[in-house]
Amino acid sequence: MNLTDPVADFLTRIRNAHNARHQKLDVPASKLKAEIARILKEEGYIANYKPAEEDGQKVLRVYLKYGANNEAAIRDLKRVSKPGCRVYVGKEEIRRVQGGLGIAILTTPKGVMTGRQARRENVGGEILCEVW
Repeated sequence: MNLTDPVADFLTRIRNAHNARHQKLDVPASKLKAEIARILKEEGYIANYKPAEEDGQKVLRVYLKYGANNEAAIRDLKRVSKPGCRVYVGKEEIRRVQGGLGIAILTTPKGVMTGRQARRENVGGEILCEVW
């Protein structure tokens, strides 16, 4: 399967699995997806993730997180920068997501990080997605 936007596919799979109330999901592994999963775990949006192997293919197994009343920890995910229309921001232009209730995930010269970390590190970059 040839994907033009693996990150959008990853976000969509998380969104669909959440809507279907799954406990975990497997996605084809990549370094970038592992970094996005690491940030989602650090920020408390997913329970855990780990690299695994399924039929000889490397996959990333993501364990979803739900609240007390079985409500999803992730309300929504939105892809910002797309392959056809990249979105880059300088350090001053990184905006707050949902008034500070969500996070923006950026790729910067210092690696993949949240908008908050990028402001602290004084770097801009490409906004991959927003999560709230």
